Amino acid sequence: MNDQVTSYYANYTATGDILVLAMCILFIVLIHTAYIKRTKNFIYLRAMIVMVIIASLSDIFFHLFMNGMGKYPNILIYIFRIVFHMCLAGNLWMYVIYLKEPLHLEYRENKKYVLISAALFILIGLFEILGTVFRFGFYIDEAGSARSVFPVFFVGYVCFLAIIMYLVYQYRDRIFRPILIGVLATVGISLWLIIIQQIHSQSSFTTATFIFPIYAILYLVHSNPYDIESGALGKDAFLDKIRTSYEKGRDLLLMSLYLPDFDKGDGVFPPEIASSIRYFVVYFFRGATLFKLTSGHIVLVVDIQRNPDYQYLCNKMIDEFNKVYPIYNRNYKIVIMETWDKVSQNNDYEGLIRYIHSRMPENSIRRVEVRDIKEYLDTVFIRDQLADIANKRNLKDERVLVFCQPVYNIHTGCYDTAEALMRLDLPELGIVYPDKFIPVAEQNNDIQILTKIILSKTCAQIRKIMDEGYIIKRISVNFSVLDLRENDFCAIVQKIIRESGISYDSIAIEITETQSEKDFKLIKKRVNDLKGSGIKFYLDDFGTGYSNFERIMEIPFDIIKFDRSLVIGAAGDDKLKSMMAHLAKMFADMDYDVLYEGVENEADETRCIDMSANYLQGYKYSKPIPIEQLKEYLQKKTEAGVE
Repeated sequence: MNDQVTSYYANYTATGDILVLAMCILFIVLIHTAYIKRTKNFIYLRAMIVMVIIASLSDIFFHLFMNGMGKYPNILIYIFRIVFHMCLAGNLWMYVIYLKEPLHLEYRENKKYVLISAALFILIGLFEILGTVFRFGFYIDEAGSARSVFPVFFVGYVCFLAIIMYLVYQYRDRIFRPILIGVLATVGISLWLIIIQQIHSQSSFTTATFIFPIYAILYLVHSNPYDIESGALGKDAFLDKIRTSYEKGRDLLLMSLYLPDFDKGDGVFPPEIASSIRYFVVYFFRGATLFKLTSGHIVLVVDIQRNPDYQYLCNKMIDEFNKVYPIYNRNYKIVIMETWDKVSQNNDYEGLIRYIHSRMPENSIRRVEVRDIKEYLDTVFIRDQLADIANKRNLKDERVLVFCQPVYNIHTGCYDTAEALMRLDLPELGIVYPDKFIPVAEQNNDIQILTKIILSKTCAQIRKIMDEGYIIKRISVNFSVLDLRENDFCAIVQKIIRESGISYDSIAIEITETQSEKDFKLIKKRVNDLKGSGIKFYLDDFGTGYSNFERIMEIPFDIIKFDRSLVIGAAGDDKLKSMMAHLAKMFADMDYDVLYEGVENEADETRCIDMSANYLQGYKYSKPIPIEQLKEYLQKKTEAGVE
């Protein structure tokens, strides 16, 4: 071997290739133990890893046979050297193909570069073989010396890198900046290491330079710190950002964009929207980071200390958003807020933003105020208290209160029925009204235990009222469709009433009609199953939402409750009043009792009596009161001459 070639191969150590093999094995283990989406690009990545493994093994055997030149046929040296170089060249070819997705290349663009790189791959193979045959490349002469005239592979390597660098630079606006920097850095380091090896006549770490880009791809893309479309980090990274910023005492600005159209299906942003998102991330705030909480929900996090003019920049970004919005015309909700210590402590900004979303219309922007945060924290506290109530399942839980509103019986001229109403008495918050906790209870499937507690306490109070000699015909309790869906609903209701020691007809169940055919059939079945026991049934909130006369006729209700909105509306609308009067007369003719709620003055009372009322309920008679005070409105049996 001539001196230069001798030095080049004699300086080789297998340490670099063995290290590469170990890293590839580690990659394979990590890939199979972690969830990685099996996309086409992932297949390319696996092919790159396999080719690096083959290249490392080929390099080891090539140098093994070189050191034992004369003991083995020269053909083995040529074969392992060509396999080594072709695997590395194939790796670079796969890298070019891989860039199609991150760079969002069109079919024609991608086809051009794939064909160019394929041609380069074939040329490297041909020149490697021809260089050996015609002795203008690597060959072993008659004296048994290894010679290398023209560095075919090195030239091909540089050409591949030129293609990759050109692609990345040409389409740099299509790729998220951190990924762009990662690709350029790893390719640059690989090239630098190859050049250093050439200068020092060394070849031990050639294969190692090909593992750097694979590592970058595996970390930047397939380990999912960044969403390849929008350049966003994942939810775990968002939580970590909030936690570390709170620990360091750094205030953040959060700008949330929710696109409900992309919370369905695969949730992939179209290239034009992804491009706009990247623009907003990069060109407004210093050091801003984008996070993707769900497929359609992204949050831009801005360090306020690094952006003292954040309010101006925020307004500027919103102005720019309003300009580009008509182009895409997608439904959106934008929430803007600064971090707040109590929310940061629990790291629950995702929940807070969802809460704000539920209270804002589509295509609107909401700047969160302290009042919004306090309302959300109250809601979270209520949710936790409801969960505790549900877990303990104590029908005497003191946090659940029964209020009631007396109902005036027109025919008897006294109060002999009432409607039970639910309240919560919670530490820190005091009395909590249904509009605050019922939606939370229904959302978290805690409504059933609350209804059971109210029914149990109402039955106990009826028993007490009767024992004290007062006349009480019945008290109605509101039930939701969620209650009726329980398989043992009828058995539970009958058991609670029976164990309280009162008759079944002392309880009425109020149900609101539903539009769902399945729920309608369920309501009909439950009513028919319990009707025979003597329990009464009210159709609640008639005239609001969904009302179907054919369905009403199919269910044996006892009382039709006209909603208070109709009572209020009839005061200034003669047509509505006439319609209500005809409906009430029709119900009365069919032996339904009619109850009007929302009666607030004598004019309401007179109008409702004229409209076939049997019962009246409202603030004219009483506001909701603790059920323990109900007896103040009731007659004693001795006063009514009842034994």
